[in-house]
Amino acid sequence: MASVPDQAVRTDTDGGAGLPEVDGQLMRQVLGHFATGVVAVTGVHPETGEPTGLAANSFTSVSLDPPLVAFCVAQTSSSWPLVRASGRFTINILAEAQEHICRQMAARGTEKFRGLSWDPSPSGAPVLTGTVAWVEAEIEDEHQAGDHTIVVARVRHLHATDQAPLLFFRGRYGRLSAARAG
Repeated sequence: MASVPDQAVRTDTDGGAGLPEVDGQLMRQVLGHFATGVVAVTGVHPETGEPTGLAANSFTSVSLDPPLVAFCVAQTSSSWPLVRASGRFTINILAEAQEHICRQMAARGTEKFRGLSWDPSPSGAPVLTGTVAWVEAEIEDEHQAGDHTIVVARVRHLHATDQAPLLFFRGRYGRLSAARAG
């Protein structure tokens, strides 16, 4: 049996119950070993009619009946309140050649769609051109969890193409290297 390294946990120093507290940097490093896909969550600003969005790599299927998905957004996000206000939004699963879109959606500011092409989903939310898939959804529930909000969304429409996804692994963007099944 392998021994647990000393840096795996740090001791609670605030006089609490003495339970180990995980170091945030170590947690980021260790959980970075779990490869994730990357999505852009997009909507239309309700007041200006302009597209808005954000990047996330914490996206998952939750339920088939009812059809639910989930993603997490930082509580400090200035983009999420705008996307939330749009009502229905689109979760765009980015393709391997769309790292630039992820970086643009992750940046602060209002120029997130500069130079990007998109088409409207059935409800009008932006579907970014060239994505692996898209899921149009609306909020079912939100849960505060530490420094993030877990958004559970009900799927309304969805579509997929036959492309390879953009991956995020150990702090870097990457691609699948396995051969595709026919």
